[in-house]
Amino acid sequence: MVDREELESVCKRRGFIWPSSEIYGGEAGFYDYGHLGARLKDNWEDIWKDFFLGIDDNYHMIYTPNILPYRALKASGHVDLFSDVLVHCMRCSESYRADHIVMELTGNNIEGMGAEEIEDILEKNDLRCPSCNGVFSETEDFNMMFSLNIGPTGEHKGFLRPETAQGTYMNFFREYRALRRQMPMGLATIGSAFRNEISPRQGVYRLREFLQAELQIFFVPGVHDTYYEELYDEDQKVRLLRDGEDEVKFVPVKELDELPIFYRYHLAKVYEFYHDHMELPHESIRLRELSDEEKAFYNLIHFDVEISMSSLGGWKEVGGIHYRGDYDLTKHQEESGTKMSIPIEGERVIPHVMELSFGVDRNIWALLDCGYHSKDRDWLSIPNKCAPYHVAVFPLVRKDGIIERSLDVFTELNSNFRAFWDKSGSVGKRYARMDEIGTPYCVTVDYDTLDDDTVTIRDIKSKEQIRVNISELVDVIDSLVFGEKVFNDHFSE
Repeated sequence: MVDREELESVCKRRGFIWPSSEIYGGEAGFYDYGHLGARLKDNWEDIWKDFFLGIDDNYHMIYTPNILPYRALKASGHVDLFSDVLVHCMRCSESYRADHIVMELTGNNIEGMGAEEIEDILEKNDLRCPSCNGVFSETEDFNMMFSLNIGPTGEHKGFLRPETAQGTYMNFFREYRALRRQMPMGLATIGSAFRNEISPRQGVYRLREFLQAELQIFFVPGVHDTYYEELYDEDQKVRLLRDGEDEVKFVPVKELDELPIFYRYHLAKVYEFYHDHMELPHESIRLRELSDEEKAFYNLIHFDVEISMSSLGGWKEVGGIHYRGDYDLTKHQEESGTKMSIPIEGERVIPHVMELSFGVDRNIWALLDCGYHSKDRDWLSIPNKCAPYHVAVFPLVRKDGIIERSLDVFTELNSNFRAFWDKSGSVGKRYARMDEIGTPYCVTVDYDTLDDDTVTIRDIKSKEQIRVNISELVDVIDSLVFGEKVFNDHFSE
């Protein structure tokens, strides 16, 4: 079990994540990434891009503005429909997201219910404010977008984007032509989104400014299905929690024949990303199918990616696989007057959208939660590819030329890996610092190094050590960091 306060303390102390504007008391829903957190986030994003853009040669990155005009979000439905149910305490004036306060007070998940239904539950159960035991007000719908005025006189109305997807949809047709009308086509983006959450809680899990990594895949069902059928691995298994079932089942993708082939294929790819690249165990991952009441009205199929995080009380959503149909392009075509249809087999068709959506901040926290260990010592187990540093280099002492020799070793390693050099404190304390930030390997330069050109490599997981000649050091670290070998393989050499 990971204690949230303990993990947050480590994150603050070591330079991962902490509340923004801390010196002014902070504001709920905003967090900063420190120097290690920024490295971890950037590494995760690089792995995400390599993996998901590597699925197909016609999947590409684009970047769009954080501010969108009123008409764009009117067309998408956000102006009219992007709301949560708000309730106030009549005594202390505290505001709550109504479905969350019902969940907190009763344990029942009522996500997707309307304001009147939730109000009925609050009254029938005589639910009170957890802060002061006051009575709740009537419920109301609260639009979560941050509005703003554009131009020197504010003549144009706009919003901070509530999701990154809309910029991608508006660029569909231009990219379709620029990419020589090749389909299926994927457009990915990573960036900030903004939601004026009523009562953000649970640290980085629910933010008012947050990072999204999304891939929008445009295709025509019935035309491009066979394209995906040739690609997916029928033996791939995924852990699913189906709508209406209580048991998570580990099933081959080929048995999910009620799901379209293109959906099956990307479902398997998302699961592969979490198990093979994020290196999370099967038992910590599940893909949960949302009911008709839970999913957005435009989603034809919706599975959430959920990770078991003990610091947040159990299963938490970190991403989603959404089959959105032709809703998005149709709405933008209607509002803008710009054609979004493409010629397919003698007729013009509006493509459908398959969306792979990930909360970057939530995924970073999932790595920290699942990787943090504190039973015998404080240490962080995260994928080598994500770690802020691959290797640390320590001089055993600060005399007799060992400092200078260690700097030579560091310089060579730093040109090949993300390396860190540290001379402060005992070697044991330096190991402990590297353990706490997830550095997988530590290299120590000692008196034997001066005699025979060998150094000690220590493994974070086992704490075992091996001696390696400096001439072989880069190759050995490379084989360890990038997965060709595990540490124990070197004991048999």
